[in-house]
Amino acid sequence: MRVLIALDAGPECGEIVNHIASRPWPSNTSFLLLHVLDPFPFTKEPILLKRAREGSEAKLKEAGQALCGGGWAMEEQVILGRARRDVAKAARDWKADLVVVGSSGAGALTRLFLGSTARSVLNHAPCSVEIVRLARNEEERAKKAMKVLVATDGSEHSIAALRSLANRPWAEGSTFHVISIAHPSLPLVSPPADELKDALAIKNAKRHAESGAAILSWAGLDADSDAPLAHQSDGREIVKQAEQCHAQMIVLGSHGRRGLDRLMLGSVSEHVALHAPCSVEVIRGLAPAKKKSKRKR
Repeated sequence: MRVLIALDAGPECGEIVNHIASRPWPSNTSFLLLHVLDPFPFTKEPILLKRAREGSEAKLKEAGQALCGGGWAMEEQVILGRARRDVAKAARDWKADLVVVGSSGAGALTRLFLGSTARSVLNHAPCSVEIVRLARNEEERAKKAMKVLVATDGSEHSIAALRSLANRPWAEGSTFHVISIAHPSLPLVSPPADELKDALAIKNAKRHAESGAAILSWAGLDADSDAPLAHQSDGREIVKQAEQCHAQMIVLGSHGRRGLDRLMLGSVSEHVALHAPCSVEVIRGLAPAKKKSKRKR
C-alpha cells in the first residue's frame, strides 16, 4: 500500500504523522510526506523562498521520524506549486493508493487550507482520500482502538469500501457502526401507499446496513448496523449520526469522478468530509487483497 500524506508543514504537523504512525497498516506499506509550497509570496525574494523550502524539508524530516521509528519505508518531498492542484497530481505520479490530507490547528488559514485542498483532492485524486482530524484532548489521541461509522447504500462502490475495511488491520477493540439512510416517501393521496413505501424504504436500508456489517463481522471485526430515517440531506444525516455515536472516523465509498458519481461526491462525500467532527475516508476503487499486517497494540 502506498500512502501519500499531504501536510501544511505547520508547527504541529508532527502530530498528524504520529497519529498515522500509531495506526496499523499492511506490512508492505510505504509513505510519502508531501508539502506543496506556494512560491507566489516569494516572487521577489528567492532567498526567502530557499529558506522556506529548507524549513519545510526540515519539518517533514522531523515529523517523519515517527514512521522511520516504526520501521516503515518513508520519504519526504517539498514541491513548488498550489496544493489544490498539485497534491492530486503528485498522488497520480507516485501511484498512491491513499492520500491523507492532514492539517492541525483551527485558525482561519488552517480552515481555508483544509477546506480548499480537501475539496480539490476529493474531486481529482485518482485514489482513496482521507481527511484527518485529530481528537481535541490527549486522552482521546492516545487511544488506539477506533470507533468507525460506515455509511452504505448497498451499491457496488459501498460494498468495495466495506471489503477494503475488512481487508485492513485494525487496532484491537476497534468497533464499526454500519448505517444506511432510509428515505421516507413524499406525501401521496393514499396514506396506505405512503406507509407501504416508508416500510419498504426502511426494510431496504436495514438490509444494506446488515449486509455491510456482515462483511466486517466475517473478517472478525466488531460491527453492528442501523437504518436511521433521513430527516435532512444524506450528508447532514451522516454527520449527525457520527456526532451521536462519537465516531473517530467516517468511511464512505465512491467509484470515480464522472457523471452521477461526481454529483454525488459533491453533495454527500464532500459535505461529510468538510463538516464532520472526525476523520473521513472516501474509498475509491476495488478492495485490495488481504495481506499479512503489523498490528499496533
